[in-house]
Amino acid sequence: MSSKISLTAEVPQDLSGYRLDQIAAKLFPDYSRARLQIWIKDGSLLVNARRLRPRDRLHAGDKLEVNAELPVQENWLAEPMALDIVFEDDCLIIVNKPANMVVHPASGHGDGTLLNGLLHHHNALQQLPRAGIVHRLDKDTTGLMVVAKTLASHAALVNQMQARDIAREYEAVVQGVLTGGGTVDAALGRHPVNRKKRAVLEIGQRAVTHYRVIKRYRSHTHLEVKLDTGRTHQIRVHMAHLNHPIVGDPMYGGRQRIPAACSEELIHGLKAFKRQALHARRLALHHPGNGKLMSWESATPPDMVSLIYELSKDVQIGAHA
Repeated sequence: MSSKISLTAEVPQDLSGYRLDQIAAKLFPDYSRARLQIWIKDGSLLVNARRLRPRDRLHAGDKLEVNAELPVQENWLAEPMALDIVFEDDCLIIVNKPANMVVHPASGHGDGTLLNGLLHHHNALQQLPRAGIVHRLDKDTTGLMVVAKTLASHAALVNQMQARDIAREYEAVVQGVLTGGGTVDAALGRHPVNRKKRAVLEIGQRAVTHYRVIKRYRSHTHLEVKLDTGRTHQIRVHMAHLNHPIVGDPMYGGRQRIPAACSEELIHGLKAFKRQALHARRLALHHPGNGKLMSWESATPPDMVSLIYELSKDVQIGAHA
């Protein structure tokens, strides 16, 4: 299964003298530079009916013609599943991901992922990179994600993500009491011992996390978190780096801290919270079709609502102790 692509364009005066690969990227912005390079090299993209090299320079009036096929990306399985679709149009899907759902098939998770459900919902996603998924959330992080429905939308959203023009806002409950907000600017890389983990490393990729206090409790803090970058496990590692790991985080949380003289309900609530208390609650971006700024919000999930309720009750217990 594949889609045929037929495109034509003429080199305008302002691009005369530029390289073929540079001109192709300008004239066919819906397709990635890597894909265009492949088409140039395999002869799917011709100039004046001739095969040229990516570095060859073109002149005004030269005619570019593409005749190519977009193959199915992977042999992924489409699976029926209930998806919480917050918004959908011809360009994109905004989905609210639940806890305990892997986003993309990988070793040990070949099916039952969000991607499998998205393919059943809209099978044409099979022809897009990663089925249109532009960014990921960890298995047990809940909240909003954007999925592109067309190649043009995918290219536009990836560009927005790389330019940091997609705003992603999270909420988290962390251990310990933070006195105020701040910024963590600490590079992240693969953990030197445990390859499944990430760690703060001098030679890692730059990672910037901003946080603001929503509410302080006796031994915990409810935070709003915003990302400048989107590294794997970024919020989880940065909060642990501050010695304020996210409640319930099985990988970075360490031992659960129980407030002194707290209620049985709170003790049970903290011990029973087996996922990181992290929720992607707001997403804002420029629509890839019309450029309009759009935003969506997702309510705090019930398990975090219950946890926050018990922490609020504990403040009153502490005040009367």
